Amino acid sequence: MTTSDKIKLTSYSTKGGCGCKIGPADLSEVIKTLPSAIPNPNLLVGIDTSDDAGVYQLSEDLALVQTVDFFTPIVDDPYSFGQVAAANAISDIYAMGGRPLTALNIVAFPIRTLDKQVLAEILRGAGDKMNEAGITLVGGHSIDDNEPKFGLAVTGLVHPQKVRTNAGAIPGDKLILTKPIGVGILTTSIKKDRLSEEEVKRVTEVMATLNKTAAETMEPYDVHACTDVTGFGLIGHSLEMAKGSKVGIRITASDVPVLPRVRELAEEGFVPGGTKNNFAHVQNAITFPETLDQIGQWILCDAVTSGGLLIAVAADQADELLGKLKHAGVEASIIGETTDEHPGRIVVI
Repeated sequence: MTTSDKIKLTSYSTKGGCGCKIGPADLSEVIKTLPSAIPNPNLLVGIDTSDDAGVYQLSEDLALVQTVDFFTPIVDDPYSFGQVAAANAISDIYAMGGRPLTALNIVAFPIRTLDKQVLAEILRGAGDKMNEAGITLVGGHSIDDNEPKFGLAVTGLVHPQKVRTNAGAIPGDKLILTKPIGVGILTTSIKKDRLSEEEVKRVTEVMATLNKTAAETMEPYDVHACTDVTGFGLIGHSLEMAKGSKVGIRITASDVPVLPRVRELAEEGFVPGGTKNNFAHVQNAITFPETLDQIGQWILCDAVTSGGLLIAVAADQADELLGKLKHAGVEASIIGETTDEHPGRIVVI
């Protein structure tokens, strides 16, 4: 199926092109109203540190990693949408140091107004990505809805002593990012037909790439913290790491990899609402250099779908890990470091 002579899938999304999460400020207000959960000693990672997934210990050497993620279309090709949505959901397992095992499909689809073959292509794309990750599909749930939405609930396994969280960074760690940013601005531009076929292919490949290789490559190294960069953007997820780890973070803006034409399109106005919400949420906890204008600040806060891993690794191992990542084909860069100065805050230089 070719989208050009069938549908424009993103036109069914009323929310825009970035697949953004509910804003962190709004979400935290809702969570505060909930009663406290009954303490469970087997719950190794819960909601306290805004981590990527929950971790529940089953035995001395085995724990479950559980996550769920879904969103509206951000690309027009149904097969590609399924691949991106699957890679995005699976990424949380990799970020926690786990190995994905099983998945459940989550489907909302306007079955009376969209061709059933569109849904079949979404599921086929997701299935191929799950096969690439070595995941077994065990079921799912579907509803008839006006807007297509798709994602996965994923379960993985991890040794309790090898869990990677976003709260373990220590001062002096180097920060490695394994994918370029700017995805939100580019996928918003897709809705306005501002990207060439080659540019759409490039951003889709970035989003559809599993973080499997990056996670496996970092496994033997002294990684103190890890998270995947998604809806809250690079700065938002970095801030969660800073607060959870009680460290400061220093990011070198010129070292952050950005996809082509992101600045140009941002200057033309294709900055998603989720990106601006991210900026509003973090601006009181971040110091930008005077040389970085508003567009540059928005790009660092850009809402990402299926982004890379942000890895806090011991400084003396950072260069070696970076080399191994690049050798394995991962688009990795050292973008900053952690510090004992300004804990819970970010300084961009």
